[in-house]
Amino acid sequence: MASAFKLLFAVSLFTLLLRFCSGSIVGVCYGRNADDLPTPDKVVELIKLHNIKYVRIYDSNIQVLKAFANTGVELMVAVPNSDLLAFSQFQSNADSWLKNSILPYYPAAKITYITVGLEVTESPDNASALVVPAMHNVLAALKKAGLHKRIKVSSTHSLGVLSRSFPPSAGAFNSSHASFLKPMLEFLAENQSPFMIDLYPYYAYRDSPKKVSLDYALFESSSEVIDPNTGLLYTNMFDAQIDALYFALMALNFKTIKVMVTETGWPSKGSPKEKGATPDNAQTYNTNLIRHVLNDTGTPAKPGEELDVYIFSLFNENRKPGLESERNWGLFYPDKTSIYNLDFTGKGVLDMTNSTDGSKNGTTWCIASSKASEADLQNAIDWACGPGNVDCSAIQPSQPCFEPDNLVSHASFAFNSYYQQNGASDVACSFGGKGVKVDKDPSKSIPIISCLSELFLTMFRLTMQQAYSICLKSDHNLLTS
Repeated sequence: MASAFKLLFAVSLFTLLLRFCSGSIVGVCYGRNADDLPTPDKVVELIKLHNIKYVRIYDSNIQVLKAFANTGVELMVAVPNSDLLAFSQFQSNADSWLKNSILPYYPAAKITYITVGLEVTESPDNASALVVPAMHNVLAALKKAGLHKRIKVSSTHSLGVLSRSFPPSAGAFNSSHASFLKPMLEFLAENQSPFMIDLYPYYAYRDSPKKVSLDYALFESSSEVIDPNTGLLYTNMFDAQIDALYFALMALNFKTIKVMVTETGWPSKGSPKEKGATPDNAQTYNTNLIRHVLNDTGTPAKPGEELDVYIFSLFNENRKPGLESERNWGLFYPDKTSIYNLDFTGKGVLDMTNSTDGSKNGTTWCIASSKASEADLQNAIDWACGPGNVDCSAIQPSQPCFEPDNLVSHASFAFNSYYQQNGASDVACSFGGKGVKVDKDPSKSIPIISCLSELFLTMFRLTMQQAYSICLKSDHNLLTS
């Protein structure tokens, strides 16, 4: 049991160190298209309670900015589509807005991004021609105030800005938006601002359930989709959509622009035709999303690439038009109770007490189900040892954890490795129902588990040295930048 505790301690400490060095963040969108929401000050209390550090709002509401003052929460504010004409026509309008709506509350309100326009290519009046001139005027206003290096300017887009997104390597921008996109991309590259995209794998699944599996949309797939042009393997729709955008950018020779996901999520309720909109699916998607982002795994085309993501949305919004799902994207009800549990840290639950009885101190393991078929276990092993990033070299022939040589033992090694490395959360022991979480030390019945513990401790000592070096390098870069 001592070795099992050491393993959990090593996993948590290593995860903590990597999180400290990590640049990827997860934020939340605070939409207010409702008539039953709590006041901004109550909302801020909720956000602080759940340790949410990054928030996107859809305007520059004074009461909201006041509520966030001196909280340390980083804010993304917006110039709505209705103001694009005024901002694009006259520099004085952008100057006045900054002077009256932003500067009185900054830096107490920690504003880091201004989005100019919201998915303009989807709006009925298609105000796309106004966006870039408005962005230039907002940037000019920031330069006058000396804030252009502290507050970045960009604009948000839907995935509809692409004409093709599959396979990812064939990602291409819609040619009908060329006159709008080229100057925008030049602006983003010149000012080192991100390309902001709103991504919803839910819609891909809802609209094409025969082509897109639910597991693939929820980060739960044990199979892979292969890009025939690159050979890259995709286990979830989110990564495929991100890479389609990166390939579209590279096709236009914009290789330095970063991507930021300004909206993504999953509805907890929908109309009778929206069978995928359930609390369980919403919890699964957002839990997997958070872990995927904070682990800095990147995407197949951009491994290890930092990615900032904002979950939509903080509350259900009862005034939004459309299908039932449109009013049920929230993480919380208006009374501030959770619609489902969600850990914003991505760490899962790890009990670090030093009791010797795993069933009492919360220590858990993930093993393979004895009822699973050999084919299912092999597929799960292939996924864990491939896209799941588990190092399975120890269960190869002549290696220390090869014996006992059977699928249940090897799968248990892979399952528990993945489980411990990904926060020991329920979702990390799913494997399509082939994983079983246990609270009693299984090393006696499955010896390979104890082999994993000792092996991981040896690997951990070496990896910690590497992680520490990364931190030192990161600190040096910050000091010299």
